Amino acid sequence: MSSPSLLSRLRQLAADPALAPQLLQTPAWDGPLCRVRLDNVGHAPQAVRDWLLFDGDLGIDPAAAIYGEGFQMLAQTMGTWQAPQPVGRCPDASVYRISTDLGYHTVHNLLLVEQDRGWLLLAFASCQRFGGEFRLYPSGRLQILMNGEGRTLAPGQHWQSEALLCLEGPDREALLATLAARIHAEHGSLVDSVQTRPSGWCSWYHYYADVSAADIRENLAERAVRFPALRYVQIDDGYQAKMGDWLDPSPKFEQGVAALAREIHAAGCEPALWVAPFIAEPGSRVFQDHPDWFVKGDDGLPLPSERVTYGGWRCTPWYVLDGTHPEVQAHLERVFRTLREQWGIHYFKLDANFWGAIHGGQFHDASATRVEAYRRGMAAVLRGAGEGAFLLGCNAPIWPSLGLVHGMRVSDDVERHGPRFRQIAREAFCRAWQNGRLWALDPDCVCLRDLPNQRAGETDYQFHLAALVASGGMVLAGDRLRDLDEGQEGQLHKLLALCEARAPAAHFDDMSFSRGRVTLPNGGELLCLFNWDEAEREVEVPSGALDFWDEHPVGQRIMLQAGQGIVLLYR
Repeated sequence: MSSPSLLSRLRQLAADPALAPQLLQTPAWDGPLCRVRLDNVGHAPQAVRDWLLFDGDLGIDPAAAIYGEGFQMLAQTMGTWQAPQPVGRCPDASVYRISTDLGYHTVHNLLLVEQDRGWLLLAFASCQRFGGEFRLYPSGRLQILMNGEGRTLAPGQHWQSEALLCLEGPDREALLATLAARIHAEHGSLVDSVQTRPSGWCSWYHYYADVSAADIRENLAERAVRFPALRYVQIDDGYQAKMGDWLDPSPKFEQGVAALAREIHAAGCEPALWVAPFIAEPGSRVFQDHPDWFVKGDDGLPLPSERVTYGGWRCTPWYVLDGTHPEVQAHLERVFRTLREQWGIHYFKLDANFWGAIHGGQFHDASATRVEAYRRGMAAVLRGAGEGAFLLGCNAPIWPSLGLVHGMRVSDDVERHGPRFRQIAREAFCRAWQNGRLWALDPDCVCLRDLPNQRAGETDYQFHLAALVASGGMVLAGDRLRDLDEGQEGQLHKLLALCEARAPAAHFDDMSFSRGRVTLPNGGELLCLFNWDEAEREVEVPSGALDFWDEHPVGQRIMLQAGQGIVLLYR
């Protein structure tokens, strides 16, 4: 699958001309996999910020279509090499301020380029210490680097780069499958231990932070009558007294979350809990009692995240627990062990995880990178949550989370309007290759009510439902269960059946994501069709198709409305 021409071109690219002469860079190739060793052969320590592995021109057409990963969940890139376009609304450079991007565009850890002869894939198969970056210049120049973050390499010591994988081939899905196998070899995968794909109900998209224990009980009762296949009842943001004080309940949970969790168990399902382990608001006990536990600014004081990156969405300013601090690691382990052993919770939605890998601050361990800080903190969470836990990463640093979570949110929040449905579908489809390989994929909640524009609502909801089928991931209901009508109830049951059967993500013809196929585990196939355009479009399909939702026959010529998605069943 690897191309000798690609490897030879990469080997001819210049190494870092800006490195100090005391720093010796040595690449070592194992087929399509390259690791670069950096030795300090001098007598003085050397600070290394941007450690260039390769720099030059691979002969790629600047008009070539691309896909690039973001550092954090809300950033992805499509468009072309010379005109990259964000997929979502929170790019790494402009919103999260992770890279400067002066005269170039940065993608993180994974770059796909469409060429006349097929696809070029450049990706880092590991993320143990350094973040990998690809800088795309409009002229066609490419820089591949490790972000050294200004850390110091001592005399006589060396660093090893993350593993760079370089592949070419006609089949994009096959290249990504090879990458997944390489990542598995480097990190393993916690999804291997997940026996059933999670499904459940989530409080956030109807109640938001105003949720109460009474709201949870109402939906718990409704679930028992109408939706017994919803295994988890997820108590989202709003149960805690303060951000950071996860064991202290808000007044709306008067008897405490532990007692409510026991009620959920008694009703025959599992409690799940939203936690943002790395952040705390100023008024929290953890911040007031332990300011030394937090990432510091240049002034030596706890660093408010808004000073260096996106500041958060409520209860700001956010301060960030330092994952390199031994007492923080003990705190995280203790919190999650309490939640697991005393509260009886083993499913955790871990939100705001990006901030655990915050840039621009000072760590207790000054030699640690932000990747190491995050991974050490997450290792403590894993120890506390214990064997058999399910950790879902959300708003997370994608590659630094490899091997540390069982599931991963791969798209923005669902919000009830057509443009957001289409945005998050594209985000999820770009990452669908990860499903069941790196982690269980979470395309966010099923939301079937309360679209503002009711006239366009039917088409938009059809797109939303079809996108959830094609994503092949977890299923969590986001509406107040009492409000779902008979038709919506039937649609949710259909999605839950696919989830229980562990139906895979759709295999799309190309990255226009207009036509995808799902091979059903128990036989048969689904054809998922999407119209991303502003005008209706006629589509021809093979004979014998049934509408997936009500199984009535459809013809061979189908008119797709603007912004519509449909799912066809072939037995």
